[in-house]
Amino acid sequence: MNLVKAMATVAGMTGLSRIAGFVRDIMTAAILGAGPIADAFFIALKLPNLFRRITAEGAFSVSFVPLYSRTIEDEGEEAAERFAGNAFAVMFSILSVFTVLAVILMPYILYAIAPGFADDPVRYEYAVEFSRVSFPYLLLMSLTALLGGVMNAHHRFAPFAFVPTLFNLSLIGALLLSSHFHTPGHALSWGLLVSGFLQLGFLWFCMKRAHIKIVITRPRLDDKVRRVFRLMGPGLVGAGVVQLNLFFDIMIASFLAEGAISHLYYADRLNQLPLGVVGIAVGTALLPMLSRALARAVKEGQENGEARDLFNRALEYCLLLALPAAAALAVIPLTLITVLFERGAFTAADSQTTAAILACYSIGLPAYIAAKVFSTVHWARQDTKTPVKISIIGVLLNIVVAISLAPFMGVVGIALATGLTAWVQYVLHVRAVKTLPQANLDERFRRNFPRIVAATCIMAAALYILAVLLQDWTFGASSAYKFAALAMIVSAGGAVYAASVLSLGILSMKDIKRNLRRKSA
Repeated sequence: MNLVKAMATVAGMTGLSRIAGFVRDIMTAAILGAGPIADAFFIALKLPNLFRRITAEGAFSVSFVPLYSRTIEDEGEEAAERFAGNAFAVMFSILSVFTVLAVILMPYILYAIAPGFADDPVRYEYAVEFSRVSFPYLLLMSLTALLGGVMNAHHRFAPFAFVPTLFNLSLIGALLLSSHFHTPGHALSWGLLVSGFLQLGFLWFCMKRAHIKIVITRPRLDDKVRRVFRLMGPGLVGAGVVQLNLFFDIMIASFLAEGAISHLYYADRLNQLPLGVVGIAVGTALLPMLSRALARAVKEGQENGEARDLFNRALEYCLLLALPAAAALAVIPLTLITVLFERGAFTAADSQTTAAILACYSIGLPAYIAAKVFSTVHWARQDTKTPVKISIIGVLLNIVVAISLAPFMGVVGIALATGLTAWVQYVLHVRAVKTLPQANLDERFRRNFPRIVAATCIMAAALYILAVLLQDWTFGASSAYKFAALAMIVSAGGAVYAASVLSLGILSMKDIKRNLRRKSA
């Protein structure tokens, strides 16, 4: 499968998942709102996801897939099947024990994750109950990630890219059936667990159809599995410090008023949309090429013009997509939150708080996306320490700033700390690569950057004017009018930005046609 086809496959499946995810979030806000039950469920949702992102989809995936692929090339399919089966058995054994212990010790784990819940028996009891139901999702999704890695190594990208849609559909189904449960939080917790079985079963079925096998035997810590664990070290630390950021945000928010954790969740869902979409566009297409080019340059010990061009284009396209996204979230956050979430149990007061959080998150959005480019430079140079050091500094600074701002700004201060520390990490990344010739900014980037900023400002002004003109629809009309108004605002803003990009010469129709020809080739 070529790069463009892989990119289109993954992006298409991710887009489908995002649509289902927004439907799920809209229903969750209407049925669950932002009260104590919502806070408790979002803790139950984040807890297994915290460990999953650190281990299964983070450090494990980047360690297992290369070794599995190399085993196919060097030793053949049968050896790879045995290796994957043994890894599956080892993962199942370790995580089964971990899951059982976590479920038993959940009351104590919740004291560590959300210590502020200790003085709120309602949120604490529900959080323990929901977490005990949902925590086995960690085991199921970790095994799913392993099967997904096996399929990706065989260039079968669509199934693993599709499974998040099953997650969203499962939770949507749980919300529709929530009247049959004690609370909507109970329904969602069981829906989360069911989604794990659905995703694992779906990938297993797809592997069978594709005639891809793994041979599961008694778990053995052989050389290959030990090699996976050794390779997981730097990745585990890197992924861990990033997830600790989220962990400490939740911990601090647990001491604040009811709904604080829920408000963070809803705002982060919108903030994650451009992060995910741009991450796919850059990570799937540009960044792998950049990594290979930089690796060749380092190996050859000479300046590589291709690497420098790819670095600059990656950074340029990141900002071309991230700056308008951040501007939109900063300029019309209340419009977005009101139209998408304000109904049922989600009140106008919830919208005000969540919108303020979203605006603060948007401050750091371009920095987080651009940091993906710089992180790739570090990894291409086989420098695993620098990204970890920068992440650790970012986490510690985020904690200090969040604790300092929370007494004065409440939960909004936590989001502002996240947005501000993103730029500190960005500056540290820039300083770390400033001596590399492959990471120097070229003339085209220097010319286009101020133009991208100008186009973003023009779009932001257009969004603000349209939001003011259509505020009667977005804040006081029926849901149909609200969604129509939001669609008009977003479409018009996108059209203004596209026209600005073309008129300012950032991109030309010739560039667009050339890219389209590449995609169709």
